[in-house]
Amino acid sequence: MKINSLLSFVLSFLIVTNISYAKFNINARTAILQDFLSGEILYEKNPDERIFPASMTKIMTSIVAFDLLKSGEITLDEKFIVSENAWRLSSSGYSSMFIMVGDEVSVEDLLLGIIVASGNDACVALAEGIAGTEDEFALLMTEKAQEIGMENTNFSNSSGINDDNNYSTVRDILIMSNYLIKEHPKYYEYFKIKEFTWSRTGGDPITQGNRNPLLYKNMGVDGIKTGYLGSEKYSLASSILRKKRRLIAVASGFETKNSRSKQSQKLLTWGITNFDTIKISNDNEYLYELDVWQGNKKKVKVNTKDIIYKTIPKAKKKYMKVKIVYEGPIQAPIKKGEKLAEIKVLYKDEVISNHDLFSTENIKQQNAISRLITSINFLIWGDV
Repeated sequence: MKINSLLSFVLSFLIVTNISYAKFNINARTAILQDFLSGEILYEKNPDERIFPASMTKIMTSIVAFDLLKSGEITLDEKFIVSENAWRLSSSGYSSMFIMVGDEVSVEDLLLGIIVASGNDACVALAEGIAGTEDEFALLMTEKAQEIGMENTNFSNSSGINDDNNYSTVRDILIMSNYLIKEHPKYYEYFKIKEFTWSRTGGDPITQGNRNPLLYKNMGVDGIKTGYLGSEKYSLASSILRKKRRLIAVASGFETKNSRSKQSQKLLTWGITNFDTIKISNDNEYLYELDVWQGNKKKVKVNTKDIIYKTIPKAKKKYMKVKIVYEGPIQAPIKKGEKLAEIKVLYKDEVISNHDLFSTENIKQQNAISRLITSINFLIWGDV
């Protein structure tokens, strides 16, 4: 992208302290909303208050399995034997996929039983199959939580059933959901499946629907997980994908199922309709060309090392600009990967974000004669 089009490209950079959403609220005790690509938080309400995550715990149960699938330590068609411990959760009034003692169930079926049917019995069977006991599996879950930056979370079981030591926050559940979608896009497809049929042993097949109410509203939601405990009330981690934009919302403390559905839909819709996501740079193509002094090329291509996205409040686009800043022309030789310039994102002429620009190529210095001619031309004509 050349400088003329870049400098005229008006952008916005959202940070929570700059954008007021005082007039917007949802009826939940605690909530958070994030733009997935930019990572920017669009809304939060008591995001670090401790919650009991209930069945949202099953997101981490799935992640531990997905990590092992990715590394090849387990396979989808590998089968685990159902223990009496796991079976008891299919006959005690809990949400279940209705496995039986001694059943040999594939990892994929257990995952679908967890994700779609929210089966607590499937959680225990998977946990025991992977780690030997559910307690040992819970240690793996907590270790993974700490690894990905969940600072206020502890898992004591694989299903989220009542336990004071199984706690988290909506901010941590957001971090977990972000990791799931980013690191396991293939397996994340399971979370949008609306119906799962378990061809159980010794009985007719059982078909159960996904408990996420937003999957049925034709609004672009493709996950993630509901939760309910008497002490916590209703909760939901959800994600919407609309025209390559993705938002993730987590909220807890809804009084009713109906409120959980309507208020979560309200939160996602507010984020989609009030903000835009803009790509500022690509990691696989140059962004701009800078002038070079005494090099075998007159221009050097530069870009950021990572893809950069910014979230734009639609009503404030006119106040945002992006500029390229560097001291040039740049003296050759230039090494690939060398920092040469900066992108500055401005809001009402105040810099709110800086991003380094690096050379995408090596530029050699001219030979001695060419350098002399270049210098003479500059002294006489002012032409580099």
